[in-house]
Amino acid sequence: MADQVIDRPARRASTGHSAKVAVQRPVWMGRPSAIVVLLKGLALLAVVAIVVFPFMIVISTSLASEEAINAAGGYLIIPQDPSLEAYRTILAGGVVSRAIVVSLGITVVGTAVSLISTVLAAYALSRRGALLQKPLLTLVLLTFLFTPGIIPVYLMVKQLGLLDSYWSLILPGAVSAFNLVIVRGFFIGIPAELMDSARIDGAGEFRVLWQIVIPLSKAVIAVVGMFYAVGYWNSFFNALLYLNDSSKWPLQLVLRTYVLQGTPMGKQASEVGALPPTQALQMAIVVLAILPIACIYPFLQRHFRSGVLTGAVKG
Repeated sequence: MADQVIDRPARRASTGHSAKVAVQRPVWMGRPSAIVVLLKGLALLAVVAIVVFPFMIVISTSLASEEAINAAGGYLIIPQDPSLEAYRTILAGGVVSRAIVVSLGITVVGTAVSLISTVLAAYALSRRGALLQKPLLTLVLLTFLFTPGIIPVYLMVKQLGLLDSYWSLILPGAVSAFNLVIVRGFFIGIPAELMDSARIDGAGEFRVLWQIVIPLSKAVIAVVGMFYAVGYWNSFFNALLYLNDSSKWPLQLVLRTYVLQGTPMGKQASEVGALPPTQALQMAIVVLAILPIACIYPFLQRHFRSGVLTGAVKG
């Protein structure tokens, strides 16, 4: 009896030790040491500095005077006596203002058309047993390997009568196969029981898509919409190919002309007497070009992980 009493603490100790061993976390799941946290913080600060430093140069140069730019050798980090003269000069003649409106219109309309087309196509291709689901999906995946050249696309746009039209900047690239695959993968991950129960209650496919699938897919739709919006906003090559009228040029094409020529376009050059320095003009229009996307991105960044990664893994 005494031996049994003596053995109980030992058994409890051994049981507690085994419990500690059982719940011990792996090395990669353990709490990092202070040195590791410090190194990660320094690495993160270095990456942030590498990203932020060029933006500081762009903004500072756009606000600097000609004397400060010449003294700094072309570009500077902290402007002395900052001025908005470069922005006034760019926006004075109306070329950039009109180009901003054109780019905003193309981005909004193009993103809406692309999202509607991508969501509808992804929903159809995500339904098992749908009509021609596998052949159509194969055609979509083949576009990753075989892409049309510039000349065939130009001839197609010309035959459709879209030259010198804003639709030539939207329709040829309205649906991205990459975005389509991501959205389709996300739709596949939605439980089929939800849609089956809605169909039992008499809901059609469009009602299932609108009231069940889309509310559950806001993250991936926001991310894909961001991809489309950035693509439309930054696109200039299609405008260079298809738009002959300079009054229809989007902002990025005007930006390209500014960077190549270094002087304002159209009647700005004749109406404005003393122009700001060339570097200030170039950097000012760069700021105007990146400002809208930089303002929108923080509001959609939180959806990137839950949207793109989930759709890519399940797809």
